[in-house]
Amino acid sequence: MVTTHNLGFPRIGAKRELKFALEKYWKNESSRDELKSVGAQLRERHWKDQAGLTFAPVGDFSFYDQVLDMSFTLGNLPERVRGFHGDALDNYFRVARGRSAQGADDHSACCGGVTAGEMTKWFDTNYHYIVPEFDASTNFSLDPSRLLEQLAQARTLGVKVKPVIIGPVTYLWLGKAKDDSDKLALLPRLLPVYAALLDYFTAQGIEWVQIDEPVLVTELDEAWRQAVRTAYEALSERRVKVLLATYFGPLQDNLELACKLPVDGLHIDAINARDEIVKAVAQLPATSVVSVGVINGRNIWKTDLTAALAWLEPLHRSLGDRLWIAPSCSLLHTPVDLDSEQKLDAEIKSWLAFALQKLDELNVLAGALNNGHDSVAEALTANAKAIESRRTSSRVHNPVVKTAVARIDASLGKRASTYEQRAEKQSAMLNLPPFPTTTIGSFPQTGEIRHARSRFKAGELDQAGYQAAMEQEITRAVKEQEALGLDVLVHGEAERNDMVEYFGEQLDGYAFSEFGWVQSYGSRCVKPPILFGDISRPKAMTVEWIKYAQSQTTKPMKGMLTGPVTILNWSFVRDDQPRSVSCYQLALAIRDEVLDLEQAGVRVIQIDEAALREGLPLRRAQWNAYLQWAVESFRIAANGVRDETQIHTHMCYSEFNDIIASIADMDADVITIETSRSDMELLDAFDNFNYPNDIGPGVYDIHSPNIPSQEHIVKLMKKAAERIPAERLWVNPDCGLKTRQWAEVLPALTNMVAAAKTLRQSV
Repeated sequence: MVTTHNLGFPRIGAKRELKFALEKYWKNESSRDELKSVGAQLRERHWKDQAGLTFAPVGDFSFYDQVLDMSFTLGNLPERVRGFHGDALDNYFRVARGRSAQGADDHSACCGGVTAGEMTKWFDTNYHYIVPEFDASTNFSLDPSRLLEQLAQARTLGVKVKPVIIGPVTYLWLGKAKDDSDKLALLPRLLPVYAALLDYFTAQGIEWVQIDEPVLVTELDEAWRQAVRTAYEALSERRVKVLLATYFGPLQDNLELACKLPVDGLHIDAINARDEIVKAVAQLPATSVVSVGVINGRNIWKTDLTAALAWLEPLHRSLGDRLWIAPSCSLLHTPVDLDSEQKLDAEIKSWLAFALQKLDELNVLAGALNNGHDSVAEALTANAKAIESRRTSSRVHNPVVKTAVARIDASLGKRASTYEQRAEKQSAMLNLPPFPTTTIGSFPQTGEIRHARSRFKAGELDQAGYQAAMEQEITRAVKEQEALGLDVLVHGEAERNDMVEYFGEQLDGYAFSEFGWVQSYGSRCVKPPILFGDISRPKAMTVEWIKYAQSQTTKPMKGMLTGPVTILNWSFVRDDQPRSVSCYQLALAIRDEVLDLEQAGVRVIQIDEAALREGLPLRRAQWNAYLQWAVESFRIAANGVRDETQIHTHMCYSEFNDIIASIADMDADVITIETSRSDMELLDAFDNFNYPNDIGPGVYDIHSPNIPSQEHIVKLMKKAAERIPAERLWVNPDCGLKTRQWAEVLPALTNMVAAAKTLRQSV
């Protein structure tokens, strides 16, 4: 009989219960026990949702981030929080966001706000993890309490579970040395803690443990490959069985390495590496389990079950009970339940599967393999009908759009003049001071904004009333910025629910869910739009809002757009054509919007490409192909404007050092990036690369409630000026201010403007 299992389940809840519980606790509106109770309720519900599986995961639930969970399990706490004497959960939140609940911080001034842990993207996803911190003196000590608590809860519910932990090599690879030490030198200190954790699982009567080593789908030098061998040889003296899980890509040159490790089973992402399954079977020991990730854990399209069975059935006949099937990766990256969607177009809905529906698909495959097609005939017939409906739908294919993409040539992506020539004209027109100040685009989404939007969507507020409400909020944002003394203003994006969804709603080829939320980090959730067909722009999307904002001030007003690569990477993207084709379609649509903004008199236009690096393939051999079409897409969108029009772009929470030349090739007049959490370490890229254009290194960490001081901002900017000429530096926050409160934003920006004035005195 084929075994079914899951690598991880979305933890936010079908109605984002975890998000709201966290934010209530942080605001001191609920107790710690109430927060923990919500966590227990969600775990129980999710285990019941997975009751049809042979094994359900335990340890995949987190109050903020699974990598941070592993840091606490391994006793690897940053030195700045080690002396905290309160509740461990509050210390956990200090690392995650710089502060816990207000009430928890009141007990001691010394234990209030601290520097939050650095945050970056989890491999090539839009999930952000808290980066483990190491130095030469780092030691580890086991704290299994989180896992033992969850195992105890599962046991009372009668759940057959498989603990899930991040593997030792991936954990080190994800982290950052805060000095010049070698992370791999810590492996001998780390492995005994992992061995002790496996012993705990044995004592708990656990049969299988899932150890995630997605690092194996990346390019590893021989030192890291040897670390993998060393780690699993050291852990081979164990009594619990280990399923080594890889995902997000093929193993390629690491396939033989993975197959020779002393583990009891290997999970391979068959969505990205199906051709490696047979190769793995040939190399693995005859007793080894082969886990096949046959359901796409990162997208929302139905699986073609008939096609999947066509290649699974020979594998099942060969392997028998050694075959396990699962989603390709954790379902953390998908929404919870498609059945919650009551307003989604019925035909498009029939093409989709969210997390619960993916588990249903898994059980249908298992039923067909174990008991024959007739046992699940109705489900297979319905699935085949939906697959054919999508393949042949005229709603998916637009010949006019395909023709426009075919006509793209290199001239669309070229500015008329060099940056130096443009900069001179832009300086004369904008007349900005040294160290000009701006923000990234959004201002707080207040209760009033959300209330007006919900009333408008419910039909309780007409178009005129909604527009008036949003214009009132835009006016407020403009006046606050003028009072602060900012140099280049933004309209605040009151009318936008999300930086991608807002644009997708106005483009043909997109569909939208009501409850398709996915966790980005902590309590931050996004609702990716569904890119199901060829993309076009029926009409202008932002022009009237920006024109209204500009009418409220004489200062320059930025037109705010999301770039084609970010819209693509933050959508659920169609899987029936190359991603590059979809991106070119989006680029042409955004280009039309840029030209309309310029025609309306907007002289500063920001095109955010926050997710440019996120789409980078995990292996360098594939980088050039991706960067070629991604950079070209941005240039097509941005570069049709006159010299006098200043193009900005923004990127956040990613490492840029290894693609800095491609970022320069985008030829944006100004780029703004996150640097505050990394203490300007991201600017190391500029030590060996002469970046030619203006840059705004973020000085205000907007993902933390902490307010930066004027002195701190001056210090950061002086660090930046050591690498970039002062005349090409801007002063700005790391990212948009949507998630913050006005009470935090105003003093932070006051300090930022004051810091810029101080810096100007030295010019």
